[in-house]
Amino acid sequence: MTIVLTDFARPRLFPREPRRNTIQDCTPEQFERHLNDVPPLKVLDGYAPFCKLHVHRNWTSTKCLAVPITDANRHLLRTDYDARTRDELPVLVRWFEGLEPPVAEYLIVILYSREQLAKEGTDIDADWGVVGCMYTAEPEETPMAPITIMRNALGVEEGGSGVRLDRDAYLRSVAFWRTHANWRG
Repeated sequence: MTIVLTDFARPRLFPREPRRNTIQDCTPEQFERHLNDVPPLKVLDGYAPFCKLHVHRNWTSTKCLAVPITDANRHLLRTDYDARTRDELPVLVRWFEGLEPPVAEYLIVILYSREQLAKEGTDIDADWGVVGCMYTAEPEETPMAPITIMRNALGVEEGGSGVRLDRDAYLRSVAFWRTHANWRG
């Protein structure tokens, strides 16, 4: 099995201007090599048959991305409309600013099959392509954000995958993200 970083994931995980809330102490090439050379601790099924999650112990200083919302940090929450790429419509997002999260114990790499990526207009020279990564305290999936579930249901032309909205997964997502937020730094 071979894995490559996709053009979608590369600037999000390894931006030109380094940010504290992306992967640290590792180049894109080192990251890709690690994924191909070191077997994951476990493989989880993703939200659709074309999606797999590879759980790796964090070998970097990358910090947890999702942080619980508490009375002590609620004042640090910010909101704005944001798009992941120039082609996508901006959606309402929230995040913490000025927060110091713990170092993640795990990096959970989100992979799409070559066939799915081709459907979405991305050709790769590997079996699987990295489309994202979760930085977590536990070796379990962080629920996809509700807006991502909705975007996926909108279809490929709107930046999604074309997977129908799963009401139960959406409600589980809402339950988690009501009490957690990502951070920016």
